[in-house]
Amino acid sequence: MIDLIAYTPRIPAAGETLVGERFQMGFGGKGANQAVMARLLGADVAMVNCLGDDAYGDMTLENFASYGIDTTHVRRVPGPSGVAPIWVEPDGTNRIVIVPGANHAMTAEQAVEAVDDLDPVAVVLGQLEIPQAVTAAAFGAARERGAVTVLNPAPAAPLEAALLEGTEWLVPNEGEFRLLAGSEPTDEAMISYAREAGVRLVVTLGADGAALVTSAGAVVRHPADTVEAVDTTGAGDAFVGAFAFGLAVGLGEERAVRLGVRCATESVTRPGTQMSFPSPARCRELMDAV
Repeated sequence: MIDLIAYTPRIPAAGETLVGERFQMGFGGKGANQAVMARLLGADVAMVNCLGDDAYGDMTLENFASYGIDTTHVRRVPGPSGVAPIWVEPDGTNRIVIVPGANHAMTAEQAVEAVDDLDPVAVVLGQLEIPQAVTAAAFGAARERGAVTVLNPAPAAPLEAALLEGTEWLVPNEGEFRLLAGSEPTDEAMISYAREAGVRLVVTLGADGAALVTSAGAVVRHPADTVEAVDTTGAGDAFVGAFAFGLAVGLGEERAVRLGVRCATESVTRPGTQMSFPSPARCRELMDAV
């Protein structure tokens, strides 16, 4: 998915045309962002998705190649690739519209084939930018192989039973948790939802870091360092990609959460999405710090 980012003094009112301060085009898509973050940390990463037969698809493949991400299971289909128009305000707050395009062409059969073909596979990470049934099928194949499944339920939507059943770790943000649980992410609400849904749970809390429901059923909150936010676009994806990496390499759940918080915090200090993520050298420093 291609990010089309406008930096504006404020969000225009209905029917209003507003002059923006600057524009930036970059590479995005939740799955792609998370894949890049995990790769920057040193993971071997394979992307499984569909791209359109347009120039954006060509550019996206070139971007994956620049990071060394395996695109064997990225398919090209007729039509446009996904795009995400994004508006960013001076305090770093963003508003995003995604147009999935080719993302919705992915089939369950293709997803299962890809998971079965990967060797080894430690973690399979999914989002809601492709049909839920496709991710559910991939998670089923992953669980059969003993892989950890991590679902970032974004963009926010109610979860189908089959997808929830195949999910080991659920990583929503505050708004997504409210939609799923019908409650603010209090300790009691998070513990109750994790138990009822049968999932392990981490809720990202923006500038407040993240909250983990531990294996013992308690909530541990991991605060973020205070920084000057320039652009929060992609911060959640930086967290999820780093957290999944942490699980894959055996850091343990609390260290994986701390790594996610540190990578997300680092990302908001720079504009853009993938381009705001910490460098491989900085990633090594962040790893040492957790």
